[in-house]
Amino acid sequence: MKYKALQQRLMRLLNSGSAKVLGLGLIGIERETLRVTSTGTISQNTHPQALGSPLTHPYITTDFSEALLEIITPPQQNLDLVLNFLQDAHKFVYTQLENEYLWPASMPGMLEGDQSIPIACYGKSNPGLMKTVYRRGIGLRYGRIMQTIAGIHYNYSLPEEFWPMFKDLEQNSDSISEFISASYMGMIRNLQRYGWLVPYLFGASPAVDKSFIANRSTDLKPFTKNTLYYPYATSLRMGDIGYQNSLEEGKGFRANYDSLDTYVRSLIWASQISCPEYERLGIIAANGEYQQLNTRVLQIENEHYSTIRPKQILQGLEKPVLALRNRGIRYVELRSLDVNIFTPLGINIDQMRFLNILLLFCLLNDSPRISAHETKLINANQLLVAHRGREPGLKLQKQDTSIRLRSWAQELLDAMNPIAEILDFFAPKSPDNKTIANNTALYLPYKNTIAIAKEQILNPETTPSARMLRAMQITGESFAEFMQRLSRQYQTNFRKSDYSSPTGYQYFQDLALESHKRQQALETTNNVPFEQFLQKYFMQTE
Repeated sequence: MKYKALQQRLMRLLNSGSAKVLGLGLIGIERETLRVTSTGTISQNTHPQALGSPLTHPYITTDFSEALLEIITPPQQNLDLVLNFLQDAHKFVYTQLENEYLWPASMPGMLEGDQSIPIACYGKSNPGLMKTVYRRGIGLRYGRIMQTIAGIHYNYSLPEEFWPMFKDLEQNSDSISEFISASYMGMIRNLQRYGWLVPYLFGASPAVDKSFIANRSTDLKPFTKNTLYYPYATSLRMGDIGYQNSLEEGKGFRANYDSLDTYVRSLIWASQISCPEYERLGIIAANGEYQQLNTRVLQIENEHYSTIRPKQILQGLEKPVLALRNRGIRYVELRSLDVNIFTPLGINIDQMRFLNILLLFCLLNDSPRISAHETKLINANQLLVAHRGREPGLKLQKQDTSIRLRSWAQELLDAMNPIAEILDFFAPKSPDNKTIANNTALYLPYKNTIAIAKEQILNPETTPSARMLRAMQITGESFAEFMQRLSRQYQTNFRKSDYSSPTGYQYFQDLALESHKRQQALETTNNVPFEQFLQKYFMQTE
């Protein structure tokens, strides 16, 4: 029987009464979006003062570029509340933008070379300068153009009360912290195995502006003016023109997901070993400024790009690997989600429900270690789905067997169905403000989410990537023109919408003011020389 262990675990959870907490996990979203001008080029303006300090604001910050906004929601159980907060934050951002728009896609519009992409600034404090220098290093090593790609990061954790019950059912003798971390690492390994489903179902970057490719050689096809694409692509962002760690193959480094300990040790190794290529670049630029934090394979652990990360909440300027080593895994961050161009927020509630099902499926299914050989198969599958996911008859590698994407996807969705049923059964019985015909049908949003995914497998034309190409074909627009039109439409939507609470505007205004005060406090109290500050940071061992 396929997925026997999964079915047995679900039965034990149901029989023990523990299944009722499966839908009580915490969800957080990080949405990246470029600020652009009325012509769709990257804004050269600094981060708007009225939005607060990107160094210290908990919910509105910047990523690589000064123009790459990151809007973050606090972790919550209720998916509607997560989206309400995201909506309010977007609305507040738009109240502070003058003649600028939020780019609605993962891939950027027209670029004018590396120097047209301003690196994010975080003020004069040592922590702020460290963030800026790290970004200079990223730009130096991989080029700034790669860093203009935006995504959705989906943060997820099981409720705390789940773990002791699950540990008892698994008859596990480890400490609770060890058990939680081992369980999350199993989830992460399975997300790598089955993660190709995410770009297939939700990929929304089948085309790109010509300027992103610049002078690089690719076999992308011309679509319309200034637009390149692959006919059956789902997510160029997740393909080989997107952001990749060339480190993995080229510099002898591969993160090890066998256990939390091996993962931490592999990242520590990469952040301690110097790389000859980066040594040649040097730490200090000709103008006397730092151009990278160090010459190691990874300047800091976050430089390692992966589709999913184990995470722990940091205490102050703590290294992420030490937080993980000392306190275990608190939540996981799924990073393979394209921005959904068909919704102003970049993600919708059906996607969130599907991801919750997928994450639970990956947790409760057996998850053996991933060999070097299987890693190659996983990477090959991801690339195939990114570039050719909607191609009729496309085959992937499942262990050492060739299998049609459609067959494997249907098999996985069938196996996820019982999880959807459990989540629906124990969910609050309100119909999500939706009208049910004659009030006779049961409202089953999680089962409906699986049904939507099955339709997308059977009919690839219903996927976001296919819908995007079709929309451009109908109007004759280039990628950049289509996204500009959407950005103007979404700006209107946000400006017309109301905050979910009457105090919404005041809430974000207060947060902005408070964040500026915190940055000022950092800048007035932090007077250790930067070199000394870095030395202390990198010397952390406990």
